[in-house]
Amino acid sequence: MTENDSTTNFAKSFVWLAWLIALALLVFVFQDLLDEQYNPNQDPKLSLQNNGKAQVVLQQNRQGHYVTNGAINGTEVTFLLDTGATQVSIPAHIAQNLSLQAGDKYRVQTANGSITVYQTQLNELRIGNIYLYNVAAHINPSMDADEILLGMSALKRVEFSQTGKELILREQF
Repeated sequence: MTENDSTTNFAKSFVWLAWLIALALLVFVFQDLLDEQYNPNQDPKLSLQNNGKAQVVLQQNRQGHYVTNGAINGTEVTFLLDTGATQVSIPAHIAQNLSLQAGDKYRVQTANGSITVYQTQLNELRIGNIYLYNVAAHINPSMDADEILLGMSALKRVEFSQTGKELILREQF
């Protein structure tokens, strides 16, 4: 092998490495854009009304859903608002990470049929600057998603209204 061959091989290797780095950077940049499109409420708009009630304004994502970051018992989670769900529904793998205790089991009807879930209680649920305490929920072992369905056991405790592609949540007293 001549010196010219080793220089050519080094140059080819360097070009491949540059392309791999460029591809990795593109994936990194575009993944952030995709995440923002799926959850445009990673940092929801917060405010206080004149009467002192907390308010959160959420933007619809590209699929027409309201997805937002929040917290359960102080641990950050992602919520998918679902007015058709009776309870807050937590996938079992997330419930385990949150150290939630599974209570009595019971059957519920979902869009995918009848399933068994386990009763649980959330000490604190937070969306932006709105805090809810002692929220009824269930642990759903049939759910593989990384989002928690924010059902009516939580939503009935806030005022909400939709205008265009915005959903406004207001604290109740």
